[in-house]
Amino acid sequence: MKVLVDIGHPAHVHLFKNMIWSLEKGGHEVKITATDKENALYLLDAYGFKYETLGKHHKKLLNKLLGLIMRNYKLYKVAKKFKPDIFISHGSMYAAHVATFLGKPHISLEDTEHSIEQIRLYAPFTDVILTSTCFKKDLGKKQVRYNGYHELAYLHPNYFEPDSSVLDDLGLSKDDKFIILRFVSWNASHDIKQKGFDLQTKKELIKEIEKRAQVFITSEKLLTKDFEKYRITIPPERIHDLLYYATMYIGEGATMASEAAVLGTPAIYVNTQRLGYLDEQEEKYGLVYNISNPETAQKVALTKAVELLEDENLKSKWQKKREKLLNEKIDVTKFMIDFIENYPESKCKQ
Repeated sequence: MKVLVDIGHPAHVHLFKNMIWSLEKGGHEVKITATDKENALYLLDAYGFKYETLGKHHKKLLNKLLGLIMRNYKLYKVAKKFKPDIFISHGSMYAAHVATFLGKPHISLEDTEHSIEQIRLYAPFTDVILTSTCFKKDLGKKQVRYNGYHELAYLHPNYFEPDSSVLDDLGLSKDDKFIILRFVSWNASHDIKQKGFDLQTKKELIKEIEKRAQVFITSEKLLTKDFEKYRITIPPERIHDLLYYATMYIGEGATMASEAAVLGTPAIYVNTQRLGYLDEQEEKYGLVYNISNPETAQKVALTKAVELLEDENLKSKWQKKREKLLNEKIDVTKFMIDFIENYPESKCKQ
């Protein structure tokens, strides 16, 4: 089987990497196409993948429209030559459009209920939309639900084993307390009108945490001079090793909050936008604190962070919660592979 995987974001590299390796090991031929967004191409290079670039990600509306036409054309040329049997993506309108034009099936994964515009652009041209059982929207007959999260495609113990040497690189030991802070850029279409931390609260948060633990920051946007000294300096592909050993995650980024949860690291998610998988990780497993009230969120987050840092058994408690989650959830990579290899029968069995 020939499978074309379209990558539109760094997170998609992690989502699909084990699937790609497993498909290739199973004798299938995989072609990767990718949009140059943030460090997506860097990660593909870091993992040794060969790929074809469709162009840069654009932020302005006019450039986005022109980019849609350009990337559709580039992907069409690549697909016409490769002749895939099936297209796979995380909500790629390019893959959806080209697959339809070539008369091939497109399977999309989706985990963001608020990506309304993007879903509208790819759903009519998509054969199957795979979502978690905790996804809050009904996407109709094309939707197939599975009992897992995207993050379990690459952080499940079947694929991920933390490398403690990342601590040596930062001069840390396993006994050191440290917090990872994550700030987002708010440039995504589903981030419009959403809020997280303001500048003053960021400063107060760091000041209070530093009394109890070291601080490391990962940020989608440029950091001010005051914050730059806290920036994480390890390669991006090693962030999950660091997140595993972190005492806590606090941030505006939903994906990293969920990554922390499935790794057994306490997570405080500060964002007015709620997501089904994070709500479940809070309500069912107690691994995440979702703080979304714009009037009180920043104060509540700071109070909760200080409270958790006072608990000397914090990490061991969260590892037990993680075990419960892993026992109840599926290996998402294995699910994707089985679904692809047995398509279209797999759609009918769900």
